[in-house]
Amino acid sequence: MFAHSLGDGAELRLLEPWWAEEFLAHMDRGREFIGEHMELPDLATDLDSARGYLQGYAEKAASDTGRLYGIWLDGTLVGGVSFPRFDAAAGTCEVGCWLEPAATGRGLVGRATRAIIDWAINERGIHRVQWLASPKNTASTKVAERLGMTREGVLRETYLYRGVRHDAEVWSVLAREWQATGS
Repeated sequence: MFAHSLGDGAELRLLEPWWAEEFLAHMDRGREFIGEHMELPDLATDLDSARGYLQGYAEKAASDTGRLYGIWLDGTLVGGVSFPRFDAAAGTCEVGCWLEPAATGRGLVGRATRAIIDWAINERGIHRVQWLASPKNTASTKVAERLGMTREGVLRETYLYRGVRHDAEVWSVLAREWQATGS
């Protein structure tokens, strides 16, 4: 089994379809909090939709176009990080993240995201890693900043979520910048 220690009783593991029950329980614990800035809780509302969401990422992994990892704290799934888009040929990818409320404030997302960016850049040769975040999601934008990403701008009213148009801040880091920091 793949597992990467994040320290302090936390680890990063592949989040695969056979984790659907635990994934749904995790979504239920954090549904309102996680759903404040992202659609993930709306996509996993019952066991079938949770399994379907995870299966979609399993198919992305098989085609090398995305990946999904869970963050476990003391044996309980509490969040995750992902590559919603991964294009090795173009040398670009996007990272994403989420946590349930009980797991916030521990640096888990930063450590998990650092691990997958290291893999993308150092193992897969990715040139540019992008992070999109709601400007209202200051926790997310602070993680991007702590990771050494550059805020490139705002895509105004770029996505429709729960009937409202939202902005997205674009953050990125280039391989040479990442490697220069010793990450």
